[in-house]
Amino acid sequence: MSKEYTPHIVAAPEDFAKVVLMPGDPLRARFIAENYMENPRLVNNVRGIQGYTGVYKGTPVSVMASGMGMPSMGIYSYELYRFFGVDTILRIGSAGALQADLPLRRIVLGMGTSTDSNYAHQYHLPGGFAPLCSYRTLRTCTEAAKELGYGYTVGNLLSTDVFYNDEERLPEIFRSVEAYGKMGVLAVEMEAAALYMNAARYGKNALAICTISDSLITGEALSSAERQESFTEMMELALLTAKKLTDRD
Repeated sequence: MSKEYTPHIVAAPEDFAKVVLMPGDPLRARFIAENYMENPRLVNNVRGIQGYTGVYKGTPVSVMASGMGMPSMGIYSYELYRFFGVDTILRIGSAGALQADLPLRRIVLGMGTSTDSNYAHQYHLPGGFAPLCSYRTLRTCTEAAKELGYGYTVGNLLSTDVFYNDEERLPEIFRSVEAYGKMGVLAVEMEAAALYMNAARYGKNALAICTISDSLITGEALSSAERQESFTEMMELALLTAKKLTDRD
C-alpha cells in the first residue's frame, strides 16, 4: 500500500471510501467515527485535520474535517477528488438562517449556492457561475431523510468568505445578508460554493447538508458545544446517504 503525499493529506488512495463526510470541525469528524462507525481507523492527521475510515451498517464510509472557509474546503476537496479517488463529498455543518420560518436544528439541503467569494475567478469564465449540488446525491439524501423520518428544507445557500466584518460596515453587511434572504436564500455558511465548484470542475458529486445553528433574523443561537455533538440527525442523514450512494454503485 503506497502512500500518496499531498501538502495536506498523507494516506494511500485506498484509505478513503468513495463517499466522504466533511464537517468543518476535526472533533466532529472524530465524534462521528467513534459513535457511528465500526472499526474506524485514523487515515490522516496532517495539521490536526482528522480523517477516519470505517464501516457504517456494512458499507465503507470516510469522514474528514474540511476546516473553516472556502479556501480550506477548496484545498481538501480538491485533493480528495484528484488524488484519492473520492467520488462524493457530503459537507455537514452549521448554517445561519436567513428566513424567519427556519427554526434552530432544522436540516437544510443546499440545492445551489450563492456566494460573495471570488473562488470562481480561477476558471476564467466569461460570466457568472451557479454552483449546484449533484441531483442524484440530493435525491438520495431526500430519500434517506424520508426513511429516517427527518424533516428538511431544500433550497439555495449563501457561501460567504467573511465571518467577522469591519464594525463600521456592519449595517451595510446586514442589509446585504437581508437582500439574499429576500431572494429566497435559506441560510448562510462558508464552504459549500467551493466544494460545488470543485465537484463540477472534476466531474464529481457534492452536497451540503447543514443544520441551522443560529438565526440572523431572530437572533437565536446554539452554543459551540451543542453544535459539536448535538446535530445527530444531520450526521445520521449523511451516513445513510453515503451508504445508499455506495451500495447503488
